[in-house]
Amino acid sequence: MKVLILMGSANDHDKMAPAVEMLTRFGIEPDVRVLSAHRNPTAVAELASTARENGYVAFICGAGMAAHLAGVVAAHTTLPVVGVPLSGGGLDGVDALYSTVQMPRGIPVATVAINGSMNAAILVAQMLGINDPAIAELLAEHKREMAGA
Repeated sequence: MKVLILMGSANDHDKMAPAVEMLTRFGIEPDVRVLSAHRNPTAVAELASTARENGYVAFICGAGMAAHLAGVVAAHTTLPVVGVPLSGGGLDGVDALYSTVQMPRGIPVATVAINGSMNAAILVAQMLGINDPAIAELLAEHKREMAGA
């Protein structure tokens, strides 16, 4: 299983790294790319609209400020999209949070906390674990480890 992790800027790699780590831990292959909804809108639309036929099962999209990436992806796919609002800019991520969570009717984006890429990966793993017992067991093990910490 492959999950596309998109970020609007190469500067966002550190904030999105926890998603890569968690997906890998759960045996899910992350494919990390930098694409801006504003600078590369055609490429974003093409990637989103062909993701299912290319073997992807979900998206995790991290973007700051206007944070339109997750919404643009959601408009062009039927796969689950999890948005990660990223800190930065004058409002330190609050603007990105509002942008990511305020999707129009019919274009859902699951949204996690500002800089919450780890939770985005766990959420995707939980969705996939519904039908994959191996992922479900790895999630249960992760929960047990957290309880013991």
